Amino acid sequence: MRDDPARWPYAQPTWVFTSRELPGVPGADLRFVSDAVEPVHAEVAALLPEGKDLWLVGGGELVGMFLDAGLLDEVHLGVAPVFLGGGAPLLPRRLVTPPLELVGCSRAGSFVQLDYRVPRA
Repeated sequence: MRDDPARWPYAQPTWVFTSRELPGVPGADLRFVSDAVEPVHAEVAALLPEGKDLWLVGGGELVGMFLDAGLLDEVHLGVAPVFLGGGAPLLPRRLVTPPLELVGCSRAGSFVQLDYRVPRA
């Protein structure tokens, strides 16, 4: 997509959490950030129309940072059908506080989607 900006399928701004210098994509509103998640969440939420969800797609450490900040309501986990010779953690750390509540399970093509709710205190 970087070589052919016409293929960039998104009109909305996209925030990318990174610790590296990354090239932009011409015509794409990419915002590279390495800040704490709270101010970035506030910036994104301020741009959303009332009642719209904010989606976070990323690795476990980023998800954990949003959870720690109390900024997650749900976690949707796609599980791919890959068998490993040895066990590996799904996320780089355990998400135990608050404990997630499984609220749904569905098939998405070759994947299984697990839906969790993040309880509020």
